[in-house]
Order: sequence, then C-alpha cells, then structure tokens
Amino acid sequence: MSSAGNRCAGVTMALAGAASCLVAVSASAQYPDRPLRYIVPQAPGSASDTSARIIGHELTRILGQQVVVDNRPGGGLTIGIDMVVRAPPDGYTIGYGNIGGLAINRVVLPKVPYDVLNDVQPIAQTNSGSQMLAVWNSLPVKSVRELIDHAKANPGKLLNGSSGNGTPGHFAGELFKQMAGVNIAHVPYKGGAQAMTDMMAGQVQLIFESMSSISQHHRAGRLRGIAVTGLKRVAGFNELPTIAEAGVPGYDMTVWAGVITPLGVPKAVIAKLNDAVNKAMAAPSLKEKFAINGVETVGGTVEEFAALIRREVDKYERIAKTLKAKVD
Repeated sequence: MSSAGNRCAGVTMALAGAASCLVAVSASAQYPDRPLRYIVPQAPGSASDTSARIIGHELTRILGQQVVVDNRPGGGLTIGIDMVVRAPPDGYTIGYGNIGGLAINRVVLPKVPYDVLNDVQPIAQTNSGSQMLAVWNSLPVKSVRELIDHAKANPGKLLNGSSGNGTPGHFAGELFKQMAGVNIAHVPYKGGAQAMTDMMAGQVQLIFESMSSISQHHRAGRLRGIAVTGLKRVAGFNELPTIAEAGVPGYDMTVWAGVITPLGVPKAVIAKLNDAVNKAMAAPSLKEKFAINGVETVGGTVEEFAALIRREVDKYERIAKTLKAKVD
C-alpha cells in the first residue's frame, strides 16, 4: 500500500474509533432507554426477593424504566450471581448481592464459578441488619440458654433448616453450633419460605432467617423468635436479645446486601446506577417498609461497597478456617 493509502487507512481507523466513542457516550447519556433485569439469587418469597422487589419498585420510579426481578435460586446463591457476572456489561442487568453470595459461599462451597473480588462490579450497599433465631412453637425452648441446654441433652436430634447451602442462615447456624458447643443437624432448602413452612409444621425445629422474611411469622405467633444474630437489638423487636447477650458471648452474624453488575459497565452508567440506588434507599416509603421488618437502609459509594465486600471476604475466610464449615 502507498504512503497515501496508509494515511487514508489511518484516518479511517481514527474516524471509526472516534465514532464508536461518540456512540458509547451517547448510549450512556440516554441510559436507561429500556427495562432492566434485576437478578435475585434466591427463590420468590425469600428475604432477598422481598428486599429486591421493594428496591426494584423504587428504582423503576427513579430511572423511569421497569426494573424486573428475575429469581435464579440454587447453587448456594452462585447460579444467580454467575448470571450477573456473565451478562452483557451494558447496565441493563443488575443483581442482588448479599453476604451469602458475595462473601460466605466463597469459603463454604467447594467451587465457585466466579471470583467476587475480580469479576463483580459493586454499585452500592442497600441494607444491613440481623437474622432472627427462631424455634418451632412446640419445642420446649423460650431462650438461647434453653436451646443450648436442650441441644446438649439431645445431641444430633435437633434439625436446623436454612434457605440453602452457603446462605447466611447456614453460616449463622454453623457459627452458633461451634461457639455454643452443640450438635445440631443442618437441613438445607431451596429457599427460606420452604424452610419456614416446614418448621411451622415441625419438620425442622429451628432456623436462622432474615428479619424481613421471618418477622411476620414471629409477630403472628406461627413460630417463636428467641434472639437476633447481630451486635445490637433490632428496632421494633427489642424483646429479642442478641445471641451474644443471651448466652453465646462474642457471637455476631450481621448481614448485608447491595446492588451489583458485571465488570465493564461504562463509568457513566455505574454513576447513574449508584445515584439511583442511593435515592431509592433514602425514599421515605422504602425506609418505612424496611424498618417494619427490622432492616436498616444504607446506601453509599461504589468504593465503600467494594471495601465492605473485601473486608467480609477476609473475615469469613478466617472464620471458616476455625469452623471448618463446608456444604453438607
């Protein structure tokens, strides 16, 4: 090719590159111009599903586009998170990333198809809180101390239902067993709703479950809440002590969640999503719905959520080594 031809080719490539940049900038400016998919790695009726639908409703209002919840349970939360990771990085697929999917399953599952520290783009933390430790109504237990005594008198006979392997409820139970020195069998389900249904029928005798999904059953007397898993009592449920103050000093299982998306999403789109999530979490109607269920709204920057994920991964890797906790 002649030098003139080379110059022409170079100019053409430069113009093409500039055009693609203009298209990307234009697309980011117009974002969003179609509905978003909000992947939830747990079943309908679970704590994650309940929270995500409340958040999705507010995001729909703020973004001006429908945010559609897509439940993808299974695999210790990895199926849904992996779908987020592998989605096109255009900002139209977001995910509900909680402590189980982003920190715990990394240390309790034998194989995770993604690296949460390198394959996930954090958007913002949405909420924080405790789980509730509850027991079957017919179990002769009304406190943490009585539960420990009953478990020690009946080693291996109590069944602890959870919403699945690698979930916060699973890990909360493993931590409780280790710190309280009791032998309780773990029974994983495909979602918290199914686990609680079986517990109310007496198929399992205790559960650690998110406040947002279990509180209605506690208030209605369908099961008996006896404690919460975090470091402080939960507003609206002050009758329930923390597990630490009720008989297991040092126990802490604070849970959290946030919005994530695939790597490679344009920075301008990430900024819009972060702004929308923060506005959603500050909405009075959302804060009221979360508070009823004992859940605190958070919000914050992309960097703050990324730092939380890194800290929690480190924390649960240390705890898992002590517990030797793995899936059943």
